[in-house]
Amino acid sequence: MNHQSHNKLVSFIWSIADDCLRDVYVRGKYRDVILPFVVLRRIDALLESSKEAVLEEVRFQRNDLQQVELDPKGLQEASGYVFYNTSTWTMEKLKGTATNSQQKLIANFEEYLNGFSANIQEIIDKFNLRAQIRHMASKDVLLDVLEKFTSPYINLTPHEKRDPEGRPMPALSNLGMGYVFEELIRKFNEENNEEAGEHFTPREVIQLMTHLVFEPLRGNLPNIITIYDPACGSGGMLTESENFLVDEEGFQYNGDVYLYGKEINDETYAICKSDMMIKGKNPGNIRVGSTLSTNEFSEEKFDFMLSNPPYGKSWASEQKFIKDGKEIIDSRFLVTLKDYWGNDQVEDATPRSSDGQLLFLMEMVDKMKPASKNRIGSRIASVHNGSSLFTGDAGGGESNIRRYIIENDWLDAIVQLPNNLFYNTGITTYIWLLNNHKPDHRRGKVQLIDANNLFRKLRKNLGNKNSEFAPEHIREIVQAYLGFQSAPSEGSQLEVKVFDNSDFGYYKVNIERPKRLRSQFSQEALEPLRFEKSLFQPMQTLFREYGELVYDGLEAKAEGIARLNEQEGWDLNKKQLQRLLDAETWNKPYNLYLAATKLWKQMGDRVYMDFNAFSEELDKQAKALDLSLSAAEKKAILNAVSVYDPAAEKVIRKIEKLSGDKLNQLLDYLGCKKAQLPEFGYYPTSRNDEYITYEAESDLRDTEQIPLRESIYNYFVREVKPHVEEAWINLDSVKIGYEISFNKYFYKHTPLRSLEEVKEELLNLEKQADGLLHDILNF
Repeated sequence: MNHQSHNKLVSFIWSIADDCLRDVYVRGKYRDVILPFVVLRRIDALLESSKEAVLEEVRFQRNDLQQVELDPKGLQEASGYVFYNTSTWTMEKLKGTATNSQQKLIANFEEYLNGFSANIQEIIDKFNLRAQIRHMASKDVLLDVLEKFTSPYINLTPHEKRDPEGRPMPALSNLGMGYVFEELIRKFNEENNEEAGEHFTPREVIQLMTHLVFEPLRGNLPNIITIYDPACGSGGMLTESENFLVDEEGFQYNGDVYLYGKEINDETYAICKSDMMIKGKNPGNIRVGSTLSTNEFSEEKFDFMLSNPPYGKSWASEQKFIKDGKEIIDSRFLVTLKDYWGNDQVEDATPRSSDGQLLFLMEMVDKMKPASKNRIGSRIASVHNGSSLFTGDAGGGESNIRRYIIENDWLDAIVQLPNNLFYNTGITTYIWLLNNHKPDHRRGKVQLIDANNLFRKLRKNLGNKNSEFAPEHIREIVQAYLGFQSAPSEGSQLEVKVFDNSDFGYYKVNIERPKRLRSQFSQEALEPLRFEKSLFQPMQTLFREYGELVYDGLEAKAEGIARLNEQEGWDLNKKQLQRLLDAETWNKPYNLYLAATKLWKQMGDRVYMDFNAFSEELDKQAKALDLSLSAAEKKAILNAVSVYDPAAEKVIRKIEKLSGDKLNQLLDYLGCKKAQLPEFGYYPTSRNDEYITYEAESDLRDTEQIPLRESIYNYFVREVKPHVEEAWINLDSVKIGYEISFNKYFYKHTPLRSLEEVKEELLNLEKQADGLLHDILNF
């Protein structure tokens, strides 16, 4: 069947909705009837020729073999398909025996539906078809729809027919039926813009993806290939991929293609699965449910994977299947990466819970087939928004995912698409291309293609979609990808650049400065010691309210405290509220406050500019007062009476001897020479081999992002040390991150206008304004 016949058939089916359903359904719900009826009629047509053979097999099993439960295998052999219908009805018979009795038509129709095999029953249930039939019957349009779909003027069968006027109607092959079905889905999605982008990717985007995935392997494909989409929707990616391979105008591939997919939405799953069945594919390869919650194809590896996963969509409801607290329990989302020193570390590869798109990419990475199994490895094309490129800090899930993919040399290219290309979003989107078997000239490299300015405008907007790729645009992008050049052809709207993998990586390192503390006892400084840190605000409020009564317990005030909890927004649970009533909760910090007060009386109001000396003096006076302070209690007092002061002395953390093996181990760990130790926080004293380290002031801490290509030490000495003499590198803080910034790589500087130009324009505007004001005042 040619494209003209396809279009004629689509137009006829499309017209059924307006002819029969206009007053029964709102326009956005037409698809709920038309799509399942197309599926049903096509399956019905495929089974017509084997109907008697199936009924004979039913009689044989029940009468001769005395089987209560029918054997599906024998029925499948009789029908010639993986599905069958054991009722005596066909859609033609239903139409031919229909009467004015709606009840009888419903009964016959339901008997017909009940005769289908289990795999078709699932599709019927997902489409909610029985309810639709009863609704149509109640509105007196069921027979009309049935007559339209069995009209002698359309041919949904795989056999050539003639219409009542004798005109030939071409046979509809499984491939042709796929084209018709996909076109109907496209049209319905365009009509129903609010849902269009959720399950539907524009056809030209899929065509670009299929070209990018398959073109590099033209003439080199194995005899059997598998294609997988973990968010398959209605199956557009899978259908278009196969069409591109087997169509006479496409790849002309003669091998076997096996399609796999998973979809969480019942209706779109039913559409996809029925489409696979109509085309003679194995429907068992299409699964329903959450891809993230269940590793459905855990034993499978695929040659090609294409997907447009949902982006900006929360996966919080699926977290319990992936994480137990902070522990990752699904191996798909754990990766092994090396730390700064080259040691293997198992890391979290999950993004923030508000956006799960990178989880789908990791699902596909998990399913990549090694080249040793098929000669070609695996190739992936996945659509993402911009957040996948740069969100997440070094060491975080998103960055770890990018790092894992890039450091394994699987990221082949990223194509930036024009805005407003999709139906339900106008944001910029990107096609990620992954390949675990790169050719030699692409190894260690990533190609970025900016196609943001390559599009043509639509005459009429389709939701957010107001632009599209023309065929020549797709050819230009594919040629740029295949050419692997760092510059576009002359006059092209494309921008193309090639980078080394390491260009996207960076070290995130903390630059520390010493803590300098001024210490002095005062009532204001000691007052917070009365209260626990975790309950500071409630305790402070209640102390102002009840004063010294708190030390005897507040059980009698329970109701009032509960009301305060709600009024003040403390958000305390029952256990915390009960602790507020307990005298012990108040007396423990109060005892610390009393001990600090004794020390204050002993040490006076003197200001100490050397925290180290103050700490020693506090120990001395505590001993004299016979105060037994734990390390935590001493620290709490010191923190309460000490504040940062740039004029104070540095707070010493440790003084230690460094020589021999101990020194060599440290130098090896830091990767530096002895003279460079101060840049890493080890400062020599006047004594031989003695070094001081200082406490770091967190409020003065800076974080630097240093390109992987550069030495952290050299960067520090050049960019930091001249400006902050007492800073040092905290090498223990180093994390490695990856991000990809199209804006940075493709930014074009626009020079500012000269002051003379700006001045002249302002003077001209001033003259115009004076003239207008003069006209108004003289009116």
